[in-house]
Amino acid sequence: MIYDYCVIGGGIVGLATAMQLLKERPGSSLVLIDKEDDLALHQTGHNSGVIHAGVYYAPGSLKSTLCKQGALATKAFCKDNGIHFETCGKVLVATNTVELERLGALEQRALQNGLEVQRLDADALHEREPNIVGKGGLFVPSTGIVNYRQVCLGMARTIKAAGGEIWLGQTVKGIQETDQSVHVCSDGNTWTASKLVVCAGLQSDRMAKLAGLKIEHQIVPFRGEYFRLPPSKNRIVNHLIYPVPDPDLPFLGIHLTRMADGSVTVGPNAVLGFAREGYKKFSLDLRDVATYASFPGFWKTIRANLNSGLSEMKNSLFKSAYLEQCRRYCPSLTLEDLQPCEAGIRAQAVMRDGTLVHDFLFLQTPRMLHVCNAPSPAATSAIPIGEMIADKLLNA
Repeated sequence: MIYDYCVIGGGIVGLATAMQLLKERPGSSLVLIDKEDDLALHQTGHNSGVIHAGVYYAPGSLKSTLCKQGALATKAFCKDNGIHFETCGKVLVATNTVELERLGALEQRALQNGLEVQRLDADALHEREPNIVGKGGLFVPSTGIVNYRQVCLGMARTIKAAGGEIWLGQTVKGIQETDQSVHVCSDGNTWTASKLVVCAGLQSDRMAKLAGLKIEHQIVPFRGEYFRLPPSKNRIVNHLIYPVPDPDLPFLGIHLTRMADGSVTVGPNAVLGFAREGYKKFSLDLRDVATYASFPGFWKTIRANLNSGLSEMKNSLFKSAYLEQCRRYCPSLTLEDLQPCEAGIRAQAVMRDGTLVHDFLFLQTPRMLHVCNAPSPAATSAIPIGEMIADKLLNA
């Protein structure tokens, strides 16, 4: 059988793309392949579950547009498919005068992005969040929370209802493009499709190489380590609590996140990982380390971000250092409150010159489209990202 479309990758971006292809081309044949025995087991299933509003992104930028569209689309999809979510809002907390200045800039950016926000002084912050301290805050009411694995399972049901097939436990070992089609093979199966989309996340560079493409980037894994608060602290905050981010760093900082199951997590940090898919602390995959250690862009990135990298490593190795970051805005937390929670791993694309890729990175041939980088907040923005990918594939 020759399928119309093949999608590699069972995370939220791959599923959203498959769903959109079947929506755009009803009646077409599609197969989605993933190496795991279940869907959304990597980046999608290990994130903080936030439906972002789009505060941080430059007004008019693609990331800003996709985030706003994605937040609305995600909530609508959840309503249509009976998936629990909550629009609980979030508060960005400034703990010093420098952060207050940055908070003012974020407020202006949010307003330019068309978001409803409310500036809080110290008293208003305390009234809204009695367990949080700071010189001021910015309340963003449209931010929400959801279990993205449940969203993915809903997408899978939609794909199957539209006639699509999902094959799990299939590690792709070969990709070959011809003038007429693309052949994809695992150890025991071969699929042939007119067009292929690869949304492989942490393995996206390897999939591109497997397909014979020349790449100028490398995926470097960064661990986002979390702690879970004890059930007695499930009501310690009323909203999501975020620090004011440092504009020189690519990550948002350690925050308190209400989860869809009612628990509260603390995190994540951002520390270099030694395994792309090793979620336990001190996980090590020598192949993964050798791959990025032999890439010149990795060492350029390390040199450019040495101070912040050492700080993150300290927070990872010493629980007390991690707690210190949390206590800047939530002083009642103790070491005993920081209970184990599985980490997440972010696929950070790095170019040969050491530049961290913060935008979309695609590689396209006549019959293949490889999504080599889908920037945060990809989970929030997944539905419009899937629309964009489908449009690129269908109109190539």
